[in-house]
Amino acid sequence: MMHPHSGLETKERYGADDFTSKLTGTAALNDKLPQERTIFLVDGQSFYASIEKAARPDLKDKPVAVGDPTRKSGIILAACPVAKSCGVTTAERVGEALAKCPELVVIRPRMQAYITVSLLITEIFESFTDQVEPYSIDEQFLDVTGSITCFGPPEEIARQIQARVLLSTGVWTRCGIGPTKILAKMATDNFAKKRSEGIFRLDTTNIESALWPLPVNQMFMTGSRMTYHFNRMGLRTIGDIARLDLGDFKRRMRYEMGRQSDIQAEYYWQTARGIDPSPVVPGIRSKLKSVSHGKALRSSLYHKLEDIEVVLLELVVEVCRRCRRLGYIGQVVSVGATETNGERSSSFHRQVTLQHPTSLSHEVAAAAREIFHKYWRGMPVSHLHISLTELSDDSVLQLTLFDDRVKAYALERASDEIKDRYGSDAIIRASSLLQSGVARERAGQIGGHYK
Repeated sequence: MMHPHSGLETKERYGADDFTSKLTGTAALNDKLPQERTIFLVDGQSFYASIEKAARPDLKDKPVAVGDPTRKSGIILAACPVAKSCGVTTAERVGEALAKCPELVVIRPRMQAYITVSLLITEIFESFTDQVEPYSIDEQFLDVTGSITCFGPPEEIARQIQARVLLSTGVWTRCGIGPTKILAKMATDNFAKKRSEGIFRLDTTNIESALWPLPVNQMFMTGSRMTYHFNRMGLRTIGDIARLDLGDFKRRMRYEMGRQSDIQAEYYWQTARGIDPSPVVPGIRSKLKSVSHGKALRSSLYHKLEDIEVVLLELVVEVCRRCRRLGYIGQVVSVGATETNGERSSSFHRQVTLQHPTSLSHEVAAAAREIFHKYWRGMPVSHLHISLTELSDDSVLQLTLFDDRVKAYALERASDEIKDRYGSDAIIRASSLLQSGVARERAGQIGGHYK
């Protein structure tokens, strides 16, 4: 522990004038030190289900879950607190949920509605601070450091936010408060969600008493694999990691996971102590590195090459369209696939570098077909994935002697404009009308779910 006088000398050691000089210097130094931030992580409780219950007052006291009611093998995307009290959990099968709770009302997801509500909540947050960073559709970081003088203490701001969001959307929010994003996130997940008031502050005054006794798997970004390694090392609580010297923790990690684990060790050690220098950054945080699309398939329907190629081309078309919309071209095409015959499965992910960067569908499709033909083992395919990386600005194009690429781009962009105005299925390739095509189904979805 630091000595109480380690940061400030006393009059007994220095003369009065010297002491005054020291105090003045310390004050000047403190003025230059960065102010401790006050950061929120605000989470919408049972977000999808709460929106559906707000739209249907007759379901107020009934167990509600969001999923596809026509598919018992589909998964539950969200469940309201009433449904959870009956044992229903997120990510379980619809059939399993109905077996636990026969009176469960399963509602088909409406992704566009959820996105609209999420954007409305962002606007509410922005009425308190301009430092709002979306973390997911139902979670957002807020830096309210500069808002305290206008709206009151952090807990009061959190209560005002809760009231505004509930009144406007019907969604109850929980708020974790901390001096860093990592502490705000862990305050929400481990404490605010479990309290009736939905607010909890986690900072240097209570991190040791509140956070450190928790099991290590409750530390942010600690999954089952890392939990297994930590338990093997005898580190069963967050405090077991936080109390270690960093050098000692790195040595233990190297012994358990190899010499390449130093970066992971530093990350988890800082997380346990709540250290996180990253600021709240409004909007997209970093430059886009890849554009991709994937599709889960019923393997029983996709065992012929001609059927698989239909979906492969549809994914390429979507990837290239998005690239053009964002103003990018890419030089590396990647194809991933999972195949299974019911008894065994395998997967591959391979890539090829093109001669010129592109976002033309026929150029990317040719490369994607070549990769798939080379590495597919012939078993039914249950998942396909296409991505375009090594992105660059599409304002400059490489011309070729034998292809009119300018004309090809003009044609693709004209098609894009029609799709943007009338829908993604306004123009589709004839192959997408085959039974194996999924483009028309995807046109009515967002992120694989119904709009």
